[in-house]
This record gives sequence, structure tokens and C-alpha cells, in this order.
Amino acid sequence: MRINKKKFIYLISPNNIYSKFYQDLEKVLKTGKVSFFQMRLKKYSLRQKILIGKKIHKICKNNYVKFLVNDDPRLSKKLDADGCHLGQKDMCLSEARKIIGNKILGITCHNSIKLAKMAIKEKASYIAFGAFYSTTTKNVKFKASTKILNKVKKLTKTPIVAIGGINFNNYKKLLLNNANLLAISGYVWNNKKYKPIESIKKLK
Repeated sequence: MRINKKKFIYLISPNNIYSKFYQDLEKVLKTGKVSFFQMRLKKYSLRQKILIGKKIHKICKNNYVKFLVNDDPRLSKKLDADGCHLGQKDMCLSEARKIIGNKILGITCHNSIKLAKMAIKEKASYIAFGAFYSTTTKNVKFKASTKILNKVKKLTKTPIVAIGGINFNNYKKLLLNNANLLAISGYVWNNKKYKPIESIKKLK
């Protein structure tokens, strides 16, 4: 899977879908900086996720952004998404692959070379590491440093995603240390200083 260097953002949905979200998403994706959009909704019912997912998928498609579903290969298949992202406690890669077929399948490897090697062996489409910085989006159990990005780069050509507390002040350091994609959520959706479109434009 090749990553366009200009499209280095892996955008994750806000925890709550607010009234202007779809308009904001359209504007943000139109900047041409986002490669992937992941729908990560923990508090919604399956029915709500299907309705929201259909709208998001349409916006992603119109803007040439890959649409991924978090944690749920069956929902990913139902929405005909471009792929799925798995955590370590979710279904294993080989099981998920049986459900979604030859689509994008990425996995969180926290801060572990061992987990990364397993994911590479199972032909994950990308491997994600983090958290690199403190974040309010989710509870952080694992901390990662740029050393792991550089180590993993020597092992594989599999794209690397950096996660956790990424913002305008620290994003360049991760790109300079072999992260192919930066997973961003709070900086865009919960930014007290800038609107989503302004916050994304600052990442160049």
C-alpha cells in the first residue's frame, strides 16, 4: 500500500457526531491532506453507526479518502468500507481478513516490536503505534517513542501510523522519524482555538 506524502493525515472521527460534523468533514477532506478516515464511535448503537457510516462513506468517496471502520470487520463489510482497524483485543487479523477480504486491514501495536513483527507476518496493511503524546481522546495505557518508528522502518516497508496527542507543535517530529501517517482526532475536532478546517490547514 503506497502512501502519498502530501496526504499524511489519518483522521479519526470525534467521539460525538455533532450537528455540523458532516459539513466540517467535507471541508477538512477537501484540503487533500487526508488519506484515511476512521469511524470510531464507542457510544452509538449498531443502527446509528450504519446510518452515520453511510453518510461518512459518501463524503470520503467524493474526496478520494479511504473510509475505515474501527474494531468491527462485520460492520466494515456491511458498509462496504475500504477497510477496518483492529485493536489488540479485537478479532485477529486472519479472522478479520476472512470477513472483509482483500481490503485495508490495520492493527494497533502499541509500543511493541514483537506485536509489529506478528502483524507484518500476517500481512497487515499498516501498523499503528502510540500513544506518542498525552491525549484526552482515550485512556493511554502504552507510551511510544520515536525510537520504535525508526526500528520498525528497518524491519519492513509496511506503512507506519503514529497515534496519540498529535498536534501542530509535535507532528513534524513524527514525520521526520519515519511515520508515514499521523492519526489525529482531538486536535481537529476538539480544538478550543481553531475550527476543524483551520486546525488541519496548519499541518503542512
